[in-house]
Amino acid sequence: MPSHAQNQPRTRTALHDNGEDVEMNNMKSENSNNKRCVEKSDVLVHENEVFPAEVFSSSNESNTSSNKLPAITMAEVPDGGLSAWLVVLGAMFAVISSFGYIYSWGVFQSYYQQVLLKDNTASEIAWIGSTQSALGLMPTVLAGRLLDKGILKIPFFISSVFLVGTTVLVGQCTKYWHFLLCQGIVVGLACGMIVGPAISIIPHWFKQKRGTATAFMAIGSSIGGIIFPIAVRKLIPKVGFPWTMRIVALLLFCSLVIPNLTLATRLPPKAHSGGILDFASFKKPPFAAYGLTTLFAFMGIYTVLTYIDISAVSAGISPDMSFYLVSIANAGSGVGRISGGYMSDRYGAITIIAPMTVFTGLATYAWPFARSEKGFVAIAAVYGFLSGAYVSGFIVPVFMLGDTVDIGRRVGMFLCIAAVGALCGPPISGAIFKVSGGFEGVGFYAGTMTIMASLFMILTKRLVLESYYKKKDHDSTPE
Repeated sequence: MPSHAQNQPRTRTALHDNGEDVEMNNMKSENSNNKRCVEKSDVLVHENEVFPAEVFSSSNESNTSSNKLPAITMAEVPDGGLSAWLVVLGAMFAVISSFGYIYSWGVFQSYYQQVLLKDNTASEIAWIGSTQSALGLMPTVLAGRLLDKGILKIPFFISSVFLVGTTVLVGQCTKYWHFLLCQGIVVGLACGMIVGPAISIIPHWFKQKRGTATAFMAIGSSIGGIIFPIAVRKLIPKVGFPWTMRIVALLLFCSLVIPNLTLATRLPPKAHSGGILDFASFKKPPFAAYGLTTLFAFMGIYTVLTYIDISAVSAGISPDMSFYLVSIANAGSGVGRISGGYMSDRYGAITIIAPMTVFTGLATYAWPFARSEKGFVAIAAVYGFLSGAYVSGFIVPVFMLGDTVDIGRRVGMFLCIAAVGALCGPPISGAIFKVSGGFEGVGFYAGTMTIMASLFMILTKRLVLESYYKKKDHDSTPE
């Protein structure tokens, strides 16, 4: 039983003082060809990634169980099977209905700026989308904590009802504060309570294939980011804005039925010290560095998706064509997520997403200088692919920063950091556009934030490696 895992004998590889690796007794040979797992005390080395457990565990946990293995071992995690993949399917549809909906904001920004809220500035309208994005992340810490305690179905169902109902109300909004309240605040909160458990539940069912499972879950935002903008764009001229939002609500309802039926916890609830947040973990340098990575990345990564439509129109591209740029970016993102997730399982998450994030920043620098239809299509596709690899992979290292039984709180904390970046990024970009009158400064700001994120990823990995080798040298020193 999972709850008795700490009393079971060790099954992982032991790293002896003479440096020789002993093969794990119960690991399949095909897995050993791809991954090399070695362990000494509570240090796990995974080929290209090294994550000492003592670096990331909270101070309370490290004081009481410094020599204990994580509660859930590799052998106990299903890593596949019908039940596990049904959970991934439900998580994917949950992400379609939450992040996929949120990622469609670009089409709403354009429509509000040109029609419904044309008396408001681009920066003011962007605050609606930024609030929605931020609140789509902040409640994940509460939803994750509830998941750790075994509470899933009831909050997920209530959030689904709020999301569908409030989407209908958005169609009745006429003033700025109406949209901010309904689409920015309530829709954002509902999405956060939906996506939190959808992300955090993956490590309950997967270990070796976490990257791949997370990628299939994350592709939901790309699917939603394709479906919802096209539906909104095509329906508004035919049935009007109110009926368009009612149809969108119906799509959300159909999508949310699946996760309400298939999402399920596998681990028994476990009592934890502390509350919703574990601030002690951020005293660890690698933990704090990866938190800064998340902050800088989300301050820059939403900018292109928010403004590529409007920037194309300002460059003389037909509005009918510019509208599809967001969908093209989301299609490219889907490919990037799947390939990035698969490669993360083979080579390590940071090894893959760090260079991808650098290239994302370079693509952001290039975006404002596109002048033709082909140029914008190329930027949208390339940017979508590169940013998709980051979006699907950035949460995988967070899975490895502690025990699986505490995964909900840990994921929620990092998504709260992402929320701060998502809240500040697009409005800052809008303010830069207002002052400069062009998108060149916007691209420079967003690209720089993204590249800064990649630098902190590299710093995180270096700090983890240094901690591991210091412990290794200390343990190998004769008494």
